Amino acid sequence: MPQAEEHGTVGTHEPKTIAGRSPAQLAWSRLRRDKVGMVSLMVIIVVTVIAVGAPLIAHVFGLQPNAFHDELIGDGALPKFGPLNSGISLAHPLGIEPSTGRDIMARLLYGSRVSLLIASLGTVFTVAIGVTVGLIAGYSGGRVDALFGRLMDLILSFPQLILLIALSPILIQVLNDRFGLEGNSARVTFLILVFAVFGWPYIARIVRGQVLSLREREFVEAAVSTGASTRRILVHEILPNLWVPIIVYATLLLPGYIAAEAALSFLGVGVIEPTATWGKMLSDSVTFYQVDPLYLFIPGTSLFIVVLAFNLLGDSMRDALDPRAGRA
Repeated sequence: MPQAEEHGTVGTHEPKTIAGRSPAQLAWSRLRRDKVGMVSLMVIIVVTVIAVGAPLIAHVFGLQPNAFHDELIGDGALPKFGPLNSGISLAHPLGIEPSTGRDIMARLLYGSRVSLLIASLGTVFTVAIGVTVGLIAGYSGGRVDALFGRLMDLILSFPQLILLIALSPILIQVLNDRFGLEGNSARVTFLILVFAVFGWPYIARIVRGQVLSLREREFVEAAVSTGASTRRILVHEILPNLWVPIIVYATLLLPGYIAAEAALSFLGVGVIEPTATWGKMLSDSVTFYQVDPLYLFIPGTSLFIVVLAFNLLGDSMRDALDPRAGRA
């Protein structure tokens, strides 16, 4: 008998371990193969890190967002140096503002913090309210569903932009008098509350429609038959099946709020001086777009890239989380 057979090594193989993958792992596997989604995710991560570390980055470059440099401003309120009257130099990599001489890079860094803060908190509150209302309305049905439905219709019927502009002084004053919020603290709170109040009906309708279908499923009927409470059914049985539309909607809602904050700041309803936001920078740059186009181009391009990255990531996440997307 051959030596290999004497030791019993012929024809023996280690059994292969078959490991199952969770839905989250499957979704991440699909997302990793989506080049557009991964590039968008990297852009968002970089922008978030830059926003969080804005003070450190500004300190390393020796930049101050609110420091005026009148000595760098020449005739016509334009910078004395740099291409296209931009004031770009080693000391000011992205140039300086006309009239004031404030560093654009520093204000862009600090402006990203405010814009992302307002958009992120607005998204969190919008999703929280919308999901809660959608769960209750869809599962309860009857008069409760009808009541919330009419409330959604009422809120959606308001001309939001006109109300924001008209009511902003009143509501900001209320926040000041009742809660002691002053200046930009009141304005930031106002923007977050307005986004949440006017934004939750959209996701509430999506969640309600999903709950109407899920409440008739076998696992919900089984939970009801075992005497599970309504709260347990909503939180532990129905809500886990709603994470896909919730996550996708949130990734699409956040860039919308970034753009909305920029638009409101552009219209003078948002944050005021000296705090920087991308919308305020765009508003200030319009006056000089013919003589200093880079002043308009830099914050406009930054806003475009971030909003586009969030939108593309939302599309990629929808494809990754959707089991019918046809990807392995």
